[in-house]
Amino acid sequence: MQDIGMQYHIHCKEGDVGRYVFLPGDPGRCEAIASFFDNPVHIGMNREYNIYTGTLLGEKVSVCSTGIGGPSASIAMEELAAIGADTFIRIGTCGGIHMDVCPGDVVVASGAIRYEHTSLEYAPIEFPAVANFDVTAALKAASEDLGYRTHVGVVQCKDSFYGQHSPEKSPVYYDLLQKWESWKRLGVKASEMESAALFVVAAALDVRCGSCFHAVWNQEREKAGLFMAMTEDTTGAIKVGIEAMKRLIAADLAKK
Repeated sequence: MQDIGMQYHIHCKEGDVGRYVFLPGDPGRCEAIASFFDNPVHIGMNREYNIYTGTLLGEKVSVCSTGIGGPSASIAMEELAAIGADTFIRIGTCGGIHMDVCPGDVVVASGAIRYEHTSLEYAPIEFPAVANFDVTAALKAASEDLGYRTHVGVVQCKDSFYGQHSPEKSPVYYDLLQKWESWKRLGVKASEMESAALFVVAAALDVRCGSCFHAVWNQEREKAGLFMAMTEDTTGAIKVGIEAMKRLIAADLAKK
């Protein structure tokens, strides 16, 4: 690709972002995450990539939205890593699958089901999508210390939002429903759309990545007649991600 002096999609160059980066899907969530930084600066926005940079514990950190799904998320990680980022925390939303996951809970992904296609261009399907252990441990500890109901386990990643929520409408409904039943029997915690790709791309690039989510609702609990109110307030997941990143930064500083 022709050199344009900056990364093609995120429109950033070396020095614009820190080595520690938060990856929300929603561009509108970036300002809320950046509000926890010291001295946040809006670097810019191109396409779905909205970027702020500031500091935590004196270290440069950034937030870059990825849009929805693995393809745009992998582009963000590739281009951020190319200009120096090496530690990523996805902060997002999910829908509960396991009956214990309630709206407002925090889910930390230890791994992800590769029911998507982006990761296939980075690793054969036999390779697992696994979160970095240190990032996962920091997220778990941060969530528990902040007092949130916390679930740690495998999440399912898919490419079609409505394949989950309206599977009967799809010509391949039989496959969607059978796979969903498998996820339930395997104890999968929740469903989302980016972590499988991010975990595999991170492995290919030799960088660290983990994910935490705000559970919006749980369709299995609803089917069972258990009352639940949807909640889209992601403040809890953001606080967990910020606290976890501080722990990672502190651990890295201690090694110097």
